[in-house]
Amino acid sequence: MKRSAVAVWNGTGKEGSGHLTTDSQTLAKTQYSFKSRFEEGTGTNPEELVAAAHAGCFAMKLSFNLSGAGFRPDELEVKCTLTFEDGSIVSSELDLSARVADVSEDKFAELVEDAEKNCPISKLLSTKISVVYTLN
Repeated sequence: MKRSAVAVWNGTGKEGSGHLTTDSQTLAKTQYSFKSRFEEGTGTNPEELVAAAHAGCFAMKLSFNLSGAGFRPDELEVKCTLTFEDGSIVSSELDLSARVADVSEDKFAELVEDAEKNCPISKLLSTKISVVYTLN
């Protein structure tokens, strides 16, 4: 399986702008710029997209882990906050709120730790990753 996206950038780093398009067309010439990346401008930015990818990937991996252990997750809500400093992503913090019936705290913690280490985006990122969760 291969997935791809296209980035088009016009102009200088600070004054220019660009757009992103994914194969699925979920992003279709979605605008990004210096302002959307480093200030509060309209559009997306690479770090926001990585955060979305990490949150989604972690949630799906944890769902597979839970199902494989015989538990059915009712809802897994994951917020990912990336910290970008000095030109590098230095951390990815995952904040998980989970509704899963009949799972013990110990078993849940084990399955969360596996998802944290083994979701494909976690494996891709060369940074500190942490998870804080609430199990309801």
